Amino acid sequence: MELLTTLFPPAFLALALAHFVALLSPGPDFFLLMGFAARHRLRGSAGLCVGIAAGNGLYILLVIVGSSALRQFTPLFSAIGLLGALYLLWIGRHLVRSQPGTLALNHTESACPGWRRQLLFGLGSAVLNPKNALFYLALMTALLGPDVTLLQQSVSGIWMVTVVLVWDLAVVMFIALPSVQRRLSNNIWKIERLAGAVLMMFGAGILWRFFTSV
Repeated sequence: MELLTTLFPPAFLALALAHFVALLSPGPDFFLLMGFAARHRLRGSAGLCVGIAAGNGLYILLVIVGSSALRQFTPLFSAIGLLGALYLLWIGRHLVRSQPGTLALNHTESACPGWRRQLLFGLGSAVLNPKNALFYLALMTALLGPDVTLLQQSVSGIWMVTVVLVWDLAVVMFIALPSVQRRLSNNIWKIERLAGAVLMMFGAGILWRFFTSV
């Protein structure tokens, strides 16, 4: 029992619940995963999951290292927001240009994006979303309180990164199920275009908020 109180902060259950509920709300990462997983399945999307989890982990690390300093870097958040908007517009444009066609359920592995490309896309999606930074900043400071230890912060951070990775992999694996793939076979391009349009809406919304607040 003493070990548990040493590793986990008193508000850990509240943090874990708040974090998981946030995962259930579809954001840019979800639609990026949906667009890739519908066509490339697990092999062509697992790297995205790792990249997204790594991006979340980077923000958690920044919060642990200097949560008080992060609050003062509003120009940095603005810059990240602009880059994120452009990134979402670029990825969205790539997806909305998907051409009609039937998915070949026995397509070769070479058709999948490379692991490095997947990783960079996922990392970019997570890092270039300043809401991730603000979310973890609020979660790990306001919720955990000032008395949380470095070990407890680290354990909480590892937990959240692991949950992000497992959840994203579960989403991809569900979309990659043969029964789901058969249902999606003739509509992959529609899903990709929908995902792309949603990502572009996210990007346009970020740009709109930025320029209207200047």
